[in-house]
Amino acid sequence: MAEQAFLAPGAAVDLDNCAREPIHIPGLVQPRGALLALRTDDAVVTQCSANLADVLGISADDALGAPLGDVLGADAARTVLDHVAAGDPRLRNPLELEIPVQGVATRFEAMLHHAPSASGPGRPPVLVVELEPFSGHASLTYTTTYEPVRDALTALDRATSMAELYEVAVTRVRELTGFDRVMLYHFDADYNGEVVAEAKREDLNAFRGLHYPASDIPPQARALYEKNWIRLISDIGYTPVPIVPTDDPVTGQPLDLTYSTLRSVSPIHVEYLQNMGVGASMSISLLRDGRLWGLIACHHYSGAHAPSYAARTAAEFLGSVLSVRLVTQAEDDRASAARRSAGVLARLVALTRDDDVPLVSALTGDPGLLDLVPADGVFVAAEGRTARQGAAPDDDVCLRLAHAVADLGVEVLVTDRLAAEHPDLAAIVPDAAGLLAIRVPGGAAALWLRTEVLQTVDWGGDPHNKAIARREGDTVRLSPRRSFDRWREVVRGTSEPWTEEQVDVATSLRSYLGEGLLLRGRRDIRAATTLQRSLLPTSLPEVDGWTVEALYAPSGGGLAGGDWYDALPLGDGRVVLSVGDVSGHGLGAAATMGQLRNALRALLLSGSDLVQAVAQVDHLLRATLPGQAATLVLAAVEPGSDDVTYVTAGHPPPVVVGPDGAHVADVLREPPLGVGRRAGRSGSVHVGPGGAVVLFSDGLVERRDESIVDSLERLRVAATQTLDPAGLVARVRAPSSGDDATVVVVRRATT
Repeated sequence: MAEQAFLAPGAAVDLDNCAREPIHIPGLVQPRGALLALRTDDAVVTQCSANLADVLGISADDALGAPLGDVLGADAARTVLDHVAAGDPRLRNPLELEIPVQGVATRFEAMLHHAPSASGPGRPPVLVVELEPFSGHASLTYTTTYEPVRDALTALDRATSMAELYEVAVTRVRELTGFDRVMLYHFDADYNGEVVAEAKREDLNAFRGLHYPASDIPPQARALYEKNWIRLISDIGYTPVPIVPTDDPVTGQPLDLTYSTLRSVSPIHVEYLQNMGVGASMSISLLRDGRLWGLIACHHYSGAHAPSYAARTAAEFLGSVLSVRLVTQAEDDRASAARRSAGVLARLVALTRDDDVPLVSALTGDPGLLDLVPADGVFVAAEGRTARQGAAPDDDVCLRLAHAVADLGVEVLVTDRLAAEHPDLAAIVPDAAGLLAIRVPGGAAALWLRTEVLQTVDWGGDPHNKAIARREGDTVRLSPRRSFDRWREVVRGTSEPWTEEQVDVATSLRSYLGEGLLLRGRRDIRAATTLQRSLLPTSLPEVDGWTVEALYAPSGGGLAGGDWYDALPLGDGRVVLSVGDVSGHGLGAAATMGQLRNALRALLLSGSDLVQAVAQVDHLLRATLPGQAATLVLAAVEPGSDDVTYVTAGHPPPVVVGPDGAHVADVLREPPLGVGRRAGRSGSVHVGPGGAVVLFSDGLVERRDESIVDSLERLRVAATQTLDPAGLVARVRAPSSGDDATVVVVRRATT
């Protein structure tokens, strides 16, 4: 769907168009303070809030076009400009100023930031100065701020579950800010929110457990929450104050208030809060990987409420720490689940290695597949046999389902809404609402089934009330939901969702099943090829600024080779690409390939750099598979970087393509794995916009009747004509080649 344009500033907003409201450029501020915008080259005021006279005793007309010193006084102006000259002013807010107002020195808290979209070529940044009268609350002191924050951090650190983290967060934020109610929202994948914890006045009704639909926070509001982590509405009944002039005289655009503390909020949101009886509100963003994970929402019911900037900053800091702690706790929970699953997986894999026990019996014994991934029933088919565990349908039904999944052409299928997402599959198993299916090349399959779970969702008001309002006509104005009483909805057709960890362990089992089929004596070419293909990536990762394409082209000689490629995302954002070739053909080469590929993955994920990982894999090969050899090339691609680091082991170096043609990267002269002594060399190539790096196996270029130099020259010329992996194989590989060919192409974006 094409993105809809924002409404013009000042346009009427209702529930139908609020998702297009330009809330970052409202042209209005809250009246608890005053705003000034000025050019940073000459410190002349270009815009200000219309309430300047009420706050500073100087009219907007007199302030516009005047130097900052004429508005704030020379001392305060000098302090502001010195503050800005020291670096990003947002990092050192608030700034305490003493400003003469009607001849009386008055204390203010000043919050400074650069307007994000006001600068450009030839234009200096626009500085936004927001002034709030000193609140009278204590400033940042040991007893009022440091001690509560320290105690809160200690409590967060001691928490051992998500529920404990939630409770600590809402309790401590309420203590710091004094709001009547503090709630923690958690958003699901569709941005529907649930109140998972709250701290409140005893006389208030509970909101814990209530859900609110994603429409309550439109996409542009979520984007603002991800950039500006705290927002205060000190008085819900405020009258917005216009910024004059609305448009910047230089850019002709409204002032961007993304980072403003005084930014006026949507009238729809104000009415939403008024309908809940809220007198003041504050929210703190909780982020995970830069995306909005949840919110700490603070409500006050007894009138206006304005915590000091120090208290707000302390609460924001707790929100930032909580964001990090939530990620850590989630990873801890995931690691614990992974350890449990790994133990079951290890026992299952060991059982599948027993040639005297049919594979399906090994997978449905004790432990079985239901111990690996909880479900109501599981069905497995392999080696011409079938077996079931739990409440699975009969074999004929399950085989029909397995064939239907195979027809979809996917290796792993995951759904907790089978009827809605795959009605043809649901028709085969009408009693199932959830399905996790894995397919192993060669015909093996495992299907986990879950029955329907009736989900009772308690909404904070009917989320469909907009339609009700329309049906009632003029008697109900189209507005945010007027009723916030508990409204219960029963959601049908869904199962308990499959967790990411459950999908991961099922996917790992898929690879082990491929290996198991081979190790149980299926040494023909079909079994070896099954293993080889099961270890190739089912999808290639996305890298910011790069695209990755790959092709494995088996030989036509009837023997499976030891070629492999991989694309492994690392925790720091890099992606490591690899192409390898194990000496020999058939089952032995394919099995060795699998061990090397998995060992290399484990080493890279554990923190080894490219040189270290290759050296360690070389040691592993010598120690466990003496006499075996392999070649390898690794290349690391980093988002936002032009440079690609590579390491080789007896393998041709990459071909680099740029605007002036293509060239072969420097030969590192490192021996194959399992042979000779390594010097630990690495290389680096620069890849400009539109350029590419081509990794390949020797099966692509080698020809019996010519030198490797001539073969590489053929590839170099071909790479200037096409970067399509299939096109490179067609142009470069010898028609009579009996070797596999593997090509990985990583391209830089053109801009």
